[in-house]
Amino acid sequence: MVGQVLQEEQRQLPWLENGDRLSRPEFERRYAAMAQDQKAELIEGVVYMASPLRFQSHAQPHANMIGWLWTYSMATFGVKLGIEPTLRLDLENEPQPDGVLLMDESVGGRSRITADDYIEGAPELVVEIAASSASYDFHDKKLAYERNGIQEYILWQIFENKVDWFELREGKYVLLQPDDSQIVRSQVFPGLWLATKALLAQNMTRVVAVLQEGLNSPQHADFVQLLQNPI
Repeated sequence: MVGQVLQEEQRQLPWLENGDRLSRPEFERRYAAMAQDQKAELIEGVVYMASPLRFQSHAQPHANMIGWLWTYSMATFGVKLGIEPTLRLDLENEPQPDGVLLMDESVGGRSRITADDYIEGAPELVVEIAASSASYDFHDKKLAYERNGIQEYILWQIFENKVDWFELREGKYVLLQPDDSQIVRSQVFPGLWLATKALLAQNMTRVVAVLQEGLNSPQHADFVQLLQNPI
């Protein structure tokens, strides 16, 4: 009987539509009633529905980025990788970023896994694959991440063939600059090194080799030691 009542309530809910302005609780209520394979995000109180994803302009870059993050997470105790998880940031923002890297709450992480298995709060690093700098990933979503205290934000803009890595400093995102070897180093996750030119050229052998250098660095060893023995 209870199941029948719930099904009837779901049938009466309006569908989510692009541009809807909703609170996070109402967004979640309508989202739960939709098909499980439909992706939607709430950014600054506005609903965004996902479009079909192309291979070279999203799926392949996404896979390469996740492979890089996965390698780091496997070598770093207390660090977790998530692919397109739901983030409960605030009452107007519930995005599903392409990837997140977070520290476990037990070792000082800033987010937590809720009883219903969502991420609440700001993970340490978020990754998005965007068609171009005109995307909402570069504007409203970036502002939401910044305001909610996500410490690092990597944005791969496919059309411009560009990767921007932002670090949060005094509440504002500042672009991290590559060194002379075109390597960008995370300020939050020691040893997380990215060879940006190699990534853009899809030279993943070079990307993984540079990451391995970071994983072999004294800074990464100290970080792992700290995570294993938190103060």
